[in-house]
Amino acid sequence: MTEPVSHLPPPKNQAESPLEGGAGGAQTHALADALADALADARADARAISLAQETFDIEAAAVLDLKARVGPAFATAVRQILALRGRVVVMGMGKSGHVGRKIAATLSSTGTPALFVHPGEASHGDLGMITANDLVLAISNSGESAEIAILLPVLKRLGTPLIAMTGNPQSTMAQHADLWLDSAVAREACPLNLAPTTSTTAQMALGDALAVALLDARGFRAEDFARSHPGGALGRKLLTHVSDVMRAGDAVPHVFADANFSDLMREMSAKGLGATAIVNAEMQVLGIFTDGDLRRLVEQGRDLRACRASDVMHPSPLTITPNALAVDAADLMESKRITSVLVVDAQGALCGAINSNDLMRAKVI
Repeated sequence: MTEPVSHLPPPKNQAESPLEGGAGGAQTHALADALADALADARADARAISLAQETFDIEAAAVLDLKARVGPAFATAVRQILALRGRVVVMGMGKSGHVGRKIAATLSSTGTPALFVHPGEASHGDLGMITANDLVLAISNSGESAEIAILLPVLKRLGTPLIAMTGNPQSTMAQHADLWLDSAVAREACPLNLAPTTSTTAQMALGDALAVALLDARGFRAEDFARSHPGGALGRKLLTHVSDVMRAGDAVPHVFADANFSDLMREMSAKGLGATAIVNAEMQVLGIFTDGDLRRLVEQGRDLRACRASDVMHPSPLTITPNALAVDAADLMESKRITSVLVVDAQGALCGAINSNDLMRAKVI
């Protein structure tokens, strides 16, 4: 017998669960997915940070191991390079080639003439760039770079000295070299121990060590560095003289000592320096009058209409010579808290003027 169908709502404890369906269930699933994604992201972030720290540890340990092993071979390499009549020719393939380019650039900028020659191109004509007066620094972690190995007999016939920077003393390169520089590492930072990471860091550090030892032995100075970096900040500071950036001729504001105050202000406004020099008939500097001096006089309530330049000038002002470095002018302004300096020649005659804006335009400051 068929039971009658109930049209009453189910008891409360039999209502649809939020976990089984409906809007509440969808929200619960979305929240669970979001939490899972956040947890996965947190694990990925932690993994990335852990690998970064491990990379730093592995590569730092490799460099410190180089420090422990460096010895007479390194000193011999420095002496050989110092005695060169030619250039250091750096070679390397792949990642070692990229390191080699950087080593060649560092040597060149620190007083040791150097260039990078690609081994593959060398075997197709670029070997003609190398002479018996040069020295080849060949870089390869394994020491078995085929592109470099094929050049070894030719370099021997040329009589070009060869320094091999490699991690394998039994390698072809090390065995044929006049000198072996040990760049061996225990392992690469790559988790697969495949990608050149620690090995290239060791090569770079060893190349930097060579450059530093050589520049010290040559007595290389900051001024020498600036000469090879004229476009850099250091070059601008050490190579730019006051005469290169100062205002000269009619652009230099100046009046004679007996000039009235109106003429003084007219000259100062016209030249836009924020100051004007007060000179005698021989153009020797007697004093200076600045915007700051004007403000102080106005604050004092002084009647300026009857004043002469000699009455309001600041006597015996600070000056600088044209052959001084522009950075010295900047240091003078900063230490004395002024914005303009007059430029005088050996006889004390006014020949120019310079202010902080001129130095900023020249990128000295």
